[in-house]
Amino acid sequence: MQTNFSEKQLQDEHNKSSEKILRKCVHCGMCIATCPTFNLLGDELDSPRGRIYLIKEMFEKNKPANEKIATHIDRCLSCCSCMTTCPSGVNYMHLIDHARNHVEKTFKRPFLDRMIRTLLSNIIPKPMIFKFVVIMSKFVKPFKFLMPINLKSMLELSPNKIPKRTLKFQNLYRVERKKPTARVALLIGCVQRVVSPQINESTIRILTRHGVEVITMPEIECCGSLNHHLGKEDLAHKTFKKNINFWYEEYLKNGLDAIISNTSGCGTTVKDYGFVFRNDPQFKKKAKKISELTKDVTEFFDENLKLNFKKEERHTKKYNIAYHSACSMQHGQKIHNQPINLLKKTGNNILNIPDGHLCCGSAGTYNILQPKIAKQLLKQKVENINKIKPDLISTGNIGCIMQIANGTDIPIVHTVELIDWYTGGPKPQILS
Repeated sequence: MQTNFSEKQLQDEHNKSSEKILRKCVHCGMCIATCPTFNLLGDELDSPRGRIYLIKEMFEKNKPANEKIATHIDRCLSCCSCMTTCPSGVNYMHLIDHARNHVEKTFKRPFLDRMIRTLLSNIIPKPMIFKFVVIMSKFVKPFKFLMPINLKSMLELSPNKIPKRTLKFQNLYRVERKKPTARVALLIGCVQRVVSPQINESTIRILTRHGVEVITMPEIECCGSLNHHLGKEDLAHKTFKKNINFWYEEYLKNGLDAIISNTSGCGTTVKDYGFVFRNDPQFKKKAKKISELTKDVTEFFDENLKLNFKKEERHTKKYNIAYHSACSMQHGQKIHNQPINLLKKTGNNILNIPDGHLCCGSAGTYNILQPKIAKQLLKQKVENINKIKPDLISTGNIGCIMQIANGTDIPIVHTVELIDWYTGGPKPQILS
């Protein structure tokens, strides 16, 4: 694609990066075939290629975003399916991130939209505040019919109760053997630690059972992806820098073999810290190291551990398990076969979901900000799941778990919960 940026514009590092991305696009349109929003809406401007045209014009002419641009940028899921399809290697993820930041800085949204985005930005990344809001939401749910669709969707996604921890929280989890084979930091997350603590507990049990020492850092509340995808660049970068400093200090002081993420959306963002601070002299080296250390939990299992799967009396039933490959996992991190291969070792039947490359509609806060489109995508996903008639669903992202559970009665669990169960841990509560 030909670009027309001025020399002055290209002095800006963001413009320079986006210009290189734009030049790789050859207008082939292959991305359109796998774009969930284009498939639903049929509008070229709701496809990656259409959004690229809008973004190119906005940046080249150095103009503020308007309602039309904001609408089509906001409708993007950031699922990155187009990046998997693109034959030219267009890094659409970095381009859309730049566009979101520009929209946030230059476009004044309607009051209700601004209010909801501010609420999300100030509640979800802070576990204690988020927990309080979840507890209080059950008293508000009876009146949700009076609320705008966005707040109604937020309440529908909120769990009716918060699960109790079964594993005592501590900063260091030692191994069952005397000498650990590795030492890792676990990103315990903001939403996940509140609504699904069993995911972190399963991860810790598997790691320590197989000789890996685990540290957790309560100071790291959020990976920063929520504000990053809301276009709130300053808030996101503040979180990124805080996390980088904590992890890098631990890496230098006590050593880390990996930073483990068991939420694929978070892992995709942390792996991108190096790109975000590529031109920052203070954080460039540290951010690059943190990104290199970050591994999805199934990626770490596959590369570093020989898991001890056990066939026990309690594993009497052979399940048909539908594996949902989260967009941030298969498209963002290019991890797809590792979790499937691990699940196959449990001895169960692992089923592929038809059109599994398409998003379920969760996409961070998308199901709150774009509830109509998200519900259509959820309906499609559930229909495709029902075609293969599974006993349960497995996935590696808390957002997908909450979204899909809102559309089906089929039990859905995190992949590590099943791996934990088949390597000596407890049976997932939802299956009991």
